[in-house]
Amino acid sequence: MPKITFLGAGSTVFAKNLMGDILSFPELAESHIALMDINEERLRTSEVVAHKVADAVGARPVITAHTNQKEALEGADYAINMIQVGGYQPATAIDFEIPKKYGLRQTIADTLGIGGIMRALRTIPVMLQMCRDMEEVSAQNIAFLNYVNPMAMNTWAVSVSSRVPVIGLCHSVQGTAEQLAHDIGVPAAEINYLCAGINHMAFYLRFERNGEDLYPLIHKVRQEGRVPDWNRVRYEMLARLGYFVTESSEHFSEYCPYFIRRDKPELIERFNVPLDEYIRRCENQIAGWHKMKQEFESDKPVTVHRSHEYGSLIIHSMETGTPRVVYGNVSNLHLIDNLPQGCCVEVPVLVDKNGFQPVRVGSLPPQLAALMQTNINVQSLTVEAALTGKKEHVYHAAMMDPHTCAELTLDEIYAMVDELLAAHGSYIPALH
Repeated sequence: MPKITFLGAGSTVFAKNLMGDILSFPELAESHIALMDINEERLRTSEVVAHKVADAVGARPVITAHTNQKEALEGADYAINMIQVGGYQPATAIDFEIPKKYGLRQTIADTLGIGGIMRALRTIPVMLQMCRDMEEVSAQNIAFLNYVNPMAMNTWAVSVSSRVPVIGLCHSVQGTAEQLAHDIGVPAAEINYLCAGINHMAFYLRFERNGEDLYPLIHKVRQEGRVPDWNRVRYEMLARLGYFVTESSEHFSEYCPYFIRRDKPELIERFNVPLDEYIRRCENQIAGWHKMKQEFESDKPVTVHRSHEYGSLIIHSMETGTPRVVYGNVSNLHLIDNLPQGCCVEVPVLVDKNGFQPVRVGSLPPQLAALMQTNINVQSLTVEAALTGKKEHVYHAAMMDPHTCAELTLDEIYAMVDELLAAHGSYIPALH
């Protein structure tokens, strides 16, 4: 039976969902689940939940809890990453509050923009240490499943710096497909699609039912005024680009310069852009944590429902040989022709006993590749800064960011970067 290590297992709700998915497979029901976190209180709660999940699905796994990363990875076959370096306080709050002083507003700030740059600089060194530990404690390759944002930057840095096989996993592709199915009134199970691009900016190149193109029905949602209030940005970009993007409107609004503008505040209302949305989510989650903790640690059993995350499907396919296609973030090695070689792309990936086998897509429509390139510029410079320690590339990344450069002058960008790096202190390794 495989050993599956959860890094950042104190993310109890997410860990619960993934454990439920994994242990629901009979072939994985006796796996060794190794939970690792630096927060002992959250780790204890996750350990309790792991036993409850096992009981709920009738599984008999080995469950261990660790605060030592190397110990947790010893003998592991799979490592699942779900950490948040610096947490909501102080790190995420800093990423919002300092840019706000300069007039730069954000919604989620974890994938691109100045918030995504800072999160990458905090996270990439920690992930590279994970990989060094994996290489030290295991003669075989541990399959590294990364769920941590900024997905493209983190996965890109690992793929060029380590021999550990890595795939970045996100639920935006399958999640958005379900939302679109609801919008057009077609059962999700009847839809097939081809999607490709970069994480949070992949587009459905085909969206069909039994060979019928469903894009006319998607366009009709907008034409008939049936666009959900929370999804105005994506439908607007559908009208401009001709294709629908995978990530939510609140995310997508800060990946391009068209929606959050100091000089045009009316855009916020017109497109229903939720500024500071991630701050609200974090505060709500923290407020509910202690109540949730009491429920988890009570005698009350937990309910387990299969999620739409890909992690368990990958592990099951690699263990049993059952072939599946998932969407994953991998190195662009001749997969998408009109994006840079070596950048991190999100494409279909065949998984079986041979591991991750990405599918070649070819060329994207040129307008989609052009928009993605504006984000890849920021990603590549941030990865370069993290791997070389050169501070100049942090400035360059912020200068190239579509949202940041639309709002701030060069002097403001440099001053903001300096202030952010100083505020993050030891969470970001020293740059020169």
